[in-house]
Amino acid sequence: MKKRWFLCGTGVLFTADQILKSYTEQNLDKNEEKELAGPVVLRRVANTGMCLNLLSGSPKIVRAFSLAAAGFVSLLYTLALFRKKGAWKKAALSMMTAGAWSNTFDRFARGHVTDYIGFKTGSKKLSSITYNLADFFLAAGALLLSALSFTDGGKE
Repeated sequence: MKKRWFLCGTGVLFTADQILKSYTEQNLDKNEEKELAGPVVLRRVANTGMCLNLLSGSPKIVRAFSLAAAGFVSLLYTLALFRKKGAWKKAALSMMTAGAWSNTFDRFARGHVTDYIGFKTGSKKLSSITYNLADFFLAAGALLLSALSFTDGGKE
């Protein structure tokens, strides 16, 4: 598969998350919640920290860590793109790169990451956690890379 398809895919994923973040910022009040389908809810949460608001009181550290992580994933992605084989690995790194840069962009442009997807569960604590598409891209890419580690490493 050609490099441009992976790069375009990364751009599409990044853009989709940014569009949903902008929609949420413009159409929902902070901590407002709207039911979507089943247990899925749309809510607007400004996360100033990392996962679960970790280090929320240290925005400079969070931005630096986010930038370093996005840069590292981008380096791995770039190296993978120059190999002929490994389409699944490239796809996983494409998702992770889109997610990392989307959240990093938010940290620098907005000063926080906008989260907007929540799930109603039996647990009040779990129900209070809010995600965005970038988080799902990062998780899906990491899961795919982990699965590939049990196979031939994503080579075709």
